[in-house]
Formats: sequence, C-alpha cells, structure tokens
Amino acid sequence: MTQVSNSPGFFERLSNWTKNSITLKLFVITLIILLLMIPTAMMESLIYERQNTRDEAIREVSSKWGGVQQIKGLVITIPYKLYTENEKGVRSYEIRYAHFLPDKIDVNGKLIPEKRYRGIYVVVLYNASLKINGMFSALQINKLGVDVNDFMLSDAFISLGITDMKGIKDKIDVKLNDSILAMRPGIPVHELFAAGVSVPLDLSQTKFPLNWSFNLNLNGSSEIYFAPLAKATEVNLNSEWSNPAFDGAFLPDSKTIAESGFTAHWRVLELNRNYPQQGIGNFINPNNNEGFFEEGLFGVRLLLPVDEYQKTMRSAKYNVMFIIITFLSIFFIEIIGKRKIHPIQYLLVGFSITLFYVVLLSISEHLNFNKAYLIGCVIMLSMIGLYAKSMLKQNKYALIITGILALLYAFFYSILQLQDYALLMGSLGLLIILGTIMYLTRNIDWYNASNDSTQENT
Repeated sequence: MTQVSNSPGFFERLSNWTKNSITLKLFVITLIILLLMIPTAMMESLIYERQNTRDEAIREVSSKWGGVQQIKGLVITIPYKLYTENEKGVRSYEIRYAHFLPDKIDVNGKLIPEKRYRGIYVVVLYNASLKINGMFSALQINKLGVDVNDFMLSDAFISLGITDMKGIKDKIDVKLNDSILAMRPGIPVHELFAAGVSVPLDLSQTKFPLNWSFNLNLNGSSEIYFAPLAKATEVNLNSEWSNPAFDGAFLPDSKTIAESGFTAHWRVLELNRNYPQQGIGNFINPNNNEGFFEEGLFGVRLLLPVDEYQKTMRSAKYNVMFIIITFLSIFFIEIIGKRKIHPIQYLLVGFSITLFYVVLLSISEHLNFNKAYLIGCVIMLSMIGLYAKSMLKQNKYALIITGILALLYAFFYSILQLQDYALLMGSLGLLIILGTIMYLTRNIDWYNASNDSTQENT
C-alpha cells in the first residue's frame, strides 16, 4: 500500500522561504528597484523628447521672426594689393583686406518683448529699438606692414555685422560726419562677419575723426548680444521683461531688475579683449578658418519665468530615492506590523511613484509647474494611500505610508525652489531620513524577525 507524504514539496518550501525570509525579501526588493530603473530612464527620455519638441517649435517661430541677434560694428575695411613675384620675375597681385575698429561705440536702446504661441509652447520674441553711435580716429595704415601706396582707399567700405538679416525692420541710414549713407545688404568679404550690411566709403575723400550714428530697428528671439569692438564700448538697455539673464563674457557694470522690467549698463574696454584695434584678414579669431568670431560677446537672455522641463527633469532625478524610501517604509511596516506584502505589490507602488513624473510633465505643459506639482501629488497620494489601505489592512499603516510620501514630496519640492543651497539641504534631509529609520528600527531583532513571522503564519 502506497503511503502519501504530508511533508511540503520543493516548490511549497521555496514559496514559504520566499515569503518568510527577510534576506530574500530584501534581495527581491532590490531587483524590483533595479527593474524600475527601466521606466525611470524611459520617463527621462520622454522629458528630453518633449523639450526637443518645444525647442523645435521655438526655432520654427524664430526662423520667421528673427533668431538670436549679435550686433558687431561698425568696422572700416580697406582692400590692398599684395604683390608677389614668381621665379621668372613676373609680378602679380591679389586683393587682401585690412580692418579697422572704432574708438568708441555707444548703444542705447529698448527691448520690447512679446510672447508668441506655437501649439502649447511659448516663444519669447523681442523688438530692439537701438540708437548706436561711435567714432573712428585717424587710421594708422602705416603700422600694418603694408606699403601705403598699395591700399585702395577709394574702394573701402564700412560694415555692420547682424546675425539674422530677417530681423531688420527698417532701412539703416548711417550718418558719417555731415553726410548720410544708406546701408546695403551683404558684406563684400566675410573675414569678420558671417552676415550683415555694408556701404562703400571713399576714404580718399573722408576726413577724420569720423563720427557716425544710426538707428537700428531689429527683431530677434530670446537673446541679443553685442561685440566690444571699440576702445570703449558702452551699452545701455532697458525692457519691460522682468526675468532677464545677463550672459556672455561680461556682466553689466550696473543693473536693476524689478517686476516692471530691467535696466542694464555695460562698459568694456579694449584692454578687456584679446585682439587689437586693427589688423589684416581674420585678426580677431585667426584659428577660425571661416572667420566668424564669438569671442567677447555680451548681452541678455529673456527667460521664461519657469522652465517646466528643467524643473521636471530635476525632480525626476529623485525618483529612485523616492522608490527606495517608500519601499523601506513598507518593508519596515511589514516587519513591525507582521504583515506580508507580495513583490508584485511593491512593483505596483514603484510604478505609481514613477508615473507621478509623467503626470507632472503632461500637466505642467498646460499649467504652471507649481500647480502641476500639487495636482500630481494629490493624485499619487490618493492612489497609493487607497492601495496601501487595501494592501496593509489597517488605516494607520496606510496613513503612515501616505504621510511619508507627502513629506517626501514637500521636501523635494522645497529643494527644487533652491539654487545655491539645494545640495546642502538635500544632503541634510537625507541624513535626517536615514537617522530616523535607524532610530525607529534600533530594537528590531533581525535574526529572529523571520522566525517570528514564520511562527505567526504557522
């Protein structure tokens, strides 16, 4: 007669071991956290994708209005003949160019900002109304190592570098001493500027010092910069935009920022640059074969008050920390409260925490970040709190989990509002959290915790 054994089989013993072993439970929780890194990476990729979509919308609107503008000049350019002689003694020449920078540039202007919308995305545009004047002293053409007689003074021209020509809204008439010349599109030689306007100037008939001035009505997007080409370059800007970021090689000497707008003043000397007042060819940036220079530019960016994508990305970097602390809280409740939580339940809670950032991203594209964060927190706390109540079978444990998550969301939100002290506050907060966990679990007998759980479930 065959006897039936009542001893548990292998899979039943494995199931009981998985259920009651603390070590194995921690190992499984660690695997779940690692598994949740996949949707976390996908979520961060989604944020980058939405940010790139926003940037593409900005580029599309800017391409029709006027892009980031860089204003460089005026500059006087004189062609000259460079003679060479071959082995047969036959002389020939090619045309080269010498460039002369002004002694003074003064810019006074106002930026009139405007918001445009492309779908759900906001694009910051501006119209710059600038009054620019300056002065050239007598040109020292005899100090360039070129025979003075080789200069073609009657073929000289003056040029103004402007990055995006689509932004020019009015004609540019330059007053030179007592005469007025109308600027023409394009620059004969692209050694210093990639794009701009110019006008011929017969230096054989020009008297120095040469005082000049013109008005510039220019559209642009988000940013505007100036080049310190003079011995003394001064720029005064004002605008109704209340959230500027001063950018480039030089900060303003003085500025005021208020809800009504900003004013800023720069003064840059030739001693602050790394190139002289005159030279041959691309003497400003000789290492750039194309000749276009970016060195020494300064100006201002018109920022949106809140960059939702940047803040969402900053908050998403704490996702793993959220999951770890939440899982630890559930794990300790499982140990202290003699409850059994299945790994699938841990996984669902982890997915819910990760989903918060997708909700935050989608809502922040339509509302401001603060409202989106609050709405996302209410949704996640309600969902996880109700699930914890069903999972842990007691209201007090569900309230503990919900309270811990609420404190975490509030704590990390406060970190997002900080700039200089974010790292300090974050490290102190994590130390406090770790110290609290160590204090609350100081009396747990980890060697017997699993035995107690086994006995309770026997």
